[in-house]
Amino acid sequence: MSGTLVVRGATGGDGGDGGSGPVRTSARTAALTVADGGTSAHLERRSTEPFSMLGITWAESSARVTGTIEVRTRSTASHAWSKWLRLDGDSGEGEPGASRGGTAPAWVGPSDGVEVRMSGRSSRRLPEDLRLDMIDPGGGTASRMEPAGFVMDPTDPADPTATDGPADTASPDPSSSSASASPSDPPLTSGPPSDPTATAVPTETETQPATGSASPSPTGSGTGPATPTASASTTVPPAPASTVPRPPITSREGWGADESISPEEPGYLPGGKIKAVVLHHTATSNDYGCAEAPAVIRAVYAYDVQQLTWKDIGYNFLVDKCGTIYEGRKGGVDRPVMGAHAYGFNSETTGIAIIGDYSDAAPSREAMTSVARLAAWKLGQYGVDPTGTATLTAGASGPNYFRQTWAAGAKMTFPVIHGHRDGYNTVCPGDAYYALLPTIRTWAGGAVEGLTLDSVTGAGASGTAVLADTPVTVKWSASTPADLVQEYDVLVDGEVAATVAGTATSAEVKLAPGTHRIAVQGVHQSGRTAVSADVTVLAETAPPTAETTTPAATAPPTTEITTPAATPSPTAGITPPATATPPTTKATTPAATPLPTTKATAPADTTPPAFSTRPNLALRTGTVSTTAVPLTLKWKATDTVGLKEVRLTAPVARTYGPTVTSASLTAKSGVATAWRMTAYDRAGNTAAASVSGTPVILQESVATRTGTWTSKSSSGYLGGKSYGSSTKNASLSWTFTGRSAALVVSRAASSGQVYVYVDGRRTATVDLRSTTTKYRDAVWTTTWTASAKHTVKLVVVGTAGRPAVTTDGLVYLK
Repeated sequence: MSGTLVVRGATGGDGGDGGSGPVRTSARTAALTVADGGTSAHLERRSTEPFSMLGITWAESSARVTGTIEVRTRSTASHAWSKWLRLDGDSGEGEPGASRGGTAPAWVGPSDGVEVRMSGRSSRRLPEDLRLDMIDPGGGTASRMEPAGFVMDPTDPADPTATDGPADTASPDPSSSSASASPSDPPLTSGPPSDPTATAVPTETETQPATGSASPSPTGSGTGPATPTASASTTVPPAPASTVPRPPITSREGWGADESISPEEPGYLPGGKIKAVVLHHTATSNDYGCAEAPAVIRAVYAYDVQQLTWKDIGYNFLVDKCGTIYEGRKGGVDRPVMGAHAYGFNSETTGIAIIGDYSDAAPSREAMTSVARLAAWKLGQYGVDPTGTATLTAGASGPNYFRQTWAAGAKMTFPVIHGHRDGYNTVCPGDAYYALLPTIRTWAGGAVEGLTLDSVTGAGASGTAVLADTPVTVKWSASTPADLVQEYDVLVDGEVAATVAGTATSAEVKLAPGTHRIAVQGVHQSGRTAVSADVTVLAETAPPTAETTTPAATAPPTTEITTPAATPSPTAGITPPATATPPTTKATTPAATPLPTTKATAPADTTPPAFSTRPNLALRTGTVSTTAVPLTLKWKATDTVGLKEVRLTAPVARTYGPTVTSASLTAKSGVATAWRMTAYDRAGNTAAASVSGTPVILQESVATRTGTWTSKSSSGYLGGKSYGSSTKNASLSWTFTGRSAALVVSRAASSGQVYVYVDGRRTATVDLRSTTTKYRDAVWTTTWTASAKHTVKLVVVGTAGRPAVTTDGLVYLK
């Protein structure tokens, strides 16, 4: 039996775990109409069968599109057409041996209409056999099937009977009656693409097991087995124990992988060791529900395998925005599986992709936490420090996003956890996500960040008294996610007095009489520790507070006079007593009155903290883009009793300890941004302050020029252009009104020096030479106390042997 069986399930989303068997996807294609001598192509607006993901593919896997590729779709729910969505025409080489290249796939949600427009550069023709590929990921769940190897023979996609429509999808018959919106529409075809057996010269090698009879079989577990089931001839590398716990991982069966479309056995890293983790985004829409994530993954899988002719999904793991981790390429989540995600560096890395587009929006905390946990676990299997660097051997030549170049076989040094753009010329994983990679590294490798002792019950501030030998509650907070913390220890005078789980935020201890120092120690899962600032607490043997009691008024001692009864007069026959009884006196003394007792009631701390230095902004050095201009935010907060923390509440949320007074951040150019901060003391009092600023990028075209300058064009430059000069004393001047400025340049080993003048005075000599090529590099900055009109001028020094300089504009802060 040949071909791909298409089974449509019931409409609706999957549960995150699935588990009832594979879900079949279906694909339809439509050839693009090429025009303008092969430099543009399009697909007219049309109705289609339902689909949720699309991509543009072409005949040669190594071809790239340097122009623009845009699509828009019609929603099945609202029937409204979307805005134009731009696709990345250079998504990487992909799988060695693949017969087609293409854009990264785009998740557009349930759709039934599409339109495409595509243009190359005038000097370059577009690749051959351009087509639109639309994927329906299937809905609901399908019944369980036998392993693929026992269902059908491997398909021969070159067989013309393998498709539902015309066999030649590259050149459809305009008169065909295949599903289309109108008689003039080219037909949409379904089934696998033609000629996936065509091969290219592999640039990387993998440890390929001997051919087995079947792919790994499903287990029915939501988390799946650690090791795949393979034939006896398969050589599977060991799965070493990790130094940190394994996070929950949803298996391929859990997201409904149809193993029949990728029957090949997995491959493994040639050296059997993962040296680094490459982070990606799928560049698909963020507008998906977490219950839809399995469908998104199935669509990516189908696109990679059936449209690009890869042997499996490219990523080793995927993570949705709710933090659920999914197994990607088969072979065992605890094995060093060879992926197809980082061209030139697949053979020593594993790839983790967050589902979504994070060019402008940052990933969720849940997703970042799961990425950090997963990266730490995989690296822990091989004793690799997530916060360190790794030296990798390039399997292919290339530049990266920052225009750094290398040759095949070169030894390249990267952070152990790095972005796709570090090793390839792509925007992946997006500017917003890339800016957060230092946070991912710290979360994965420790120590616990932002650890702050918040309160000690009865001791709201340093020096307050509590009662000895009774439970005292210590509370704390930290910015590192609890899932990455092994435990917390309460330290009393430097010794561990209580230990609780990493998910806890409080613990009880008893204090002996006397003065004590209390702190909290966080133990990261890596074993690294961090200790909070301590507070001093006095433990007393009597209640530290009591009332002043004044007894009731006491009457003075009283004297009671007791007089005997009167003596009768003498009468006849009666002899009176010899003597009369005198009166007696009785002194009655009231009971003793207790002494008054005194209670010293400390007044509550009602004084709020203060910003002794109000928040202020300054430009800083670093890589500049239109969506991420490097800034430094500075402040200083104080409190008369005890400052707890300072929180940045907008435009992003961050929490800083009481001794932190600055942070490195980024902001969009041309957008006024308000940075709002709130200081908290230990008693809960607060103070707020803010500062606003707008980074503005000035191109060289608006500068006043002297001497000879040459315009250069490249997508690596701001605005696509820059100016270069080797002429001594050639200059560029910018005049603006602002409070901070940064000079942006391109740098290389042959770059020369420049003088920098500010308001007519030479203030610096800046050497632009760099051992690595850098683009859009803010290399010099200055800041003033207030906004005012200034002129910054750059002058070419004409350095002997390397006179050339390339500028990329000036940024100022207004």
